[in-house]
Amino acid sequence: MKILIVNLDKGIFEPNSASLERLKEYTGFCDKLSVIVLTRKHFKPIIFGKLGIFATASNSRLTYTRDALKLVREIIKKEKHDLVITQDPADTGHIGWLIKRKYKLPWQCQIHGDLFSSYYWKESFSNKIRVLVSKFLLPQADGIRVVSERIKKSLSKIKLNCNPVILPIFIDVEKFKSAELKINLKQKYPQFGSIILMASRISQEKNIDLAIKSMTYIIKNNPKTGLIIVGEGKEKNNLKDLVRNFNLYSNIIFEPWSSDLASYYKTSDIFLLTSNYEGWGMTVIEAAACGCPIIMTDVGCAGEFIKNKENGLIIKVDDRKSLVEAIKKFLNNKDLAKKLGEKAKQSVNTLPNHEKYLEFYKKSLADIINRIS
Repeated sequence: MKILIVNLDKGIFEPNSASLERLKEYTGFCDKLSVIVLTRKHFKPIIFGKLGIFATASNSRLTYTRDALKLVREIIKKEKHDLVITQDPADTGHIGWLIKRKYKLPWQCQIHGDLFSSYYWKESFSNKIRVLVSKFLLPQADGIRVVSERIKKSLSKIKLNCNPVILPIFIDVEKFKSAELKINLKQKYPQFGSIILMASRISQEKNIDLAIKSMTYIIKNNPKTGLIIVGEGKEKNNLKDLVRNFNLYSNIIFEPWSSDLASYYKTSDIFLLTSNYEGWGMTVIEAAACGCPIIMTDVGCAGEFIKNKENGLIIKVDDRKSLVEAIKKFLNNKDLAKKLGEKAKQSVNTLPNHEKYLEFYKKSLADIINRIS
């Protein structure tokens, strides 16, 4: 089969990036894989065997659609494709819908985030537009892929043309399990008796300020507890100001994003995720593979992979009281934390291995093509 993908991931153009390697793997079951990336930057096209990756190099976001369709015309003129995939229902979804209409190609829309979460809706005016556009476009899709049961359930009120399939982003859990320690946070920060780790993009929906504010209550009885926040994002300076305002600079440390998170997971006492919404939660799976005890809000894979009090602790979204109680529970009961961390590590064995993942992905795409043709 010959697949056309439209997405926003500029990271594809970085040598040896996870995104690029993932696309290379997909060529194992594709006769042709053409990828169009919506970007304002100019990137040299990547041609790797059956894989071709092209940037729109647009002058502004307003010309993304026009520039993408121009590339589509050139690609399809050279070689007919069987299916178009977009990574979301709005920002790229409308392009998939236009391609479907013009070239009579079946269209699979992927949903990686929980865009029907009430928190997503309230976050910004642009999110409200995305939700409304998505509600219009999703019924036009010939196939829908979601990354969690939670997102699939959120689509139940929309009259769809297909049954969404659930397929999270693949994570090589064996790599995290077997990774050797390169950094030991306990040695790097000997002033901390216990270390809480957060690793994510530092943005509004991650609600990291909830964790910072909760630390004021944690250190009253556990003064040697440290919070390590690993990541980058536009909210970073605001969070640093918050740490100074609460006089928590001795207990909270910011670190840049690291490509060796396995060492961080393995030498932390708690992994914490406080997001208002998530599609799945890749770092949760990574932390689980390393046996790090997990506390997370009721988002993404909570309830599906992490089950409350079975292999982690799940708290209400944006609930400081329940967050403080959960952290104290782990800090004051190391045996419980260790037990749930080990249970989480065992749980990753239920996830599909790489071969089964690719096999399922291939089948989900072939099913759409066969059903529409």
